[in-house]
Amino acid sequence: MDQYLSFEEIQDKCSRLSDVYEIDEDKFYQIVEKWANQETSTEEKILNSFIELLQMVSEEMSNMEKAVQMEATCRMGCAFCCYFPIIINEMEAKIMKKAIENFPEERRNRIKHHLSNYYQQYGEKLESLTQLDFNEDKDFKLKYRRSLVPCPLLDTKTNQCMAYEIRPIPCRTYVNYTDPDVCEQNVMPKETVSFEFLYEQYMGALNEFMQFLYDEGNTAFIQYPDDVYQTDYLASWLRSM
Repeated sequence: MDQYLSFEEIQDKCSRLSDVYEIDEDKFYQIVEKWANQETSTEEKILNSFIELLQMVSEEMSNMEKAVQMEATCRMGCAFCCYFPIIINEMEAKIMKKAIENFPEERRNRIKHHLSNYYQQYGEKLESLTQLDFNEDKDFKLKYRRSLVPCPLLDTKTNQCMAYEIRPIPCRTYVNYTDPDVCEQNVMPKETVSFEFLYEQYMGALNEFMQFLYDEGNTAFIQYPDDVYQTDYLASWLRSM
């Protein structure tokens, strides 16, 4: 029988994290500095910086897990967390859409076909769900989660993300370290952990890079800084695809 960490053990390990591990912010800024000096298009610089910064978030999470000896129990095909609302800014949404446009044709077309069916099926529910005020309504996550509307990028036949490598910070940083059944049995499980605080390093580096490009006079498909301050549900941003 599997021996999973208890809720108390998870809390204890997370409380010790700041004592045993320090986030290496320099790694995030080294990524954008590297791409700032590449001889390639501004679009490529933005896309590659975005993808590598997301990868760095995942690497930092792995390092933290090792520091306090925690191992995620999340498994492929477990997608209960893919029914939570995902909030991102317009800059992130535009980069995600641009990344999808750059996927191989077969994969890109599969995603677009999936999204077309998705909005036909869930469009009416999303009209009301995306009106939930995520800034003022403290229960918006619970209300959204109870609706059982999946993420636009979840293939509900395979329970796999169709754009896994560019999944946003809220998806990437939500982890379970105890019995996976808690996610199935609870709409809002207390045992899960979020490393969403890594958004600060990720967005700090990405924003500094965009500021550099803005000063250089070319931010490609990003309207900077306006796109940084416009936030909305991922389901709203992807509707245009």
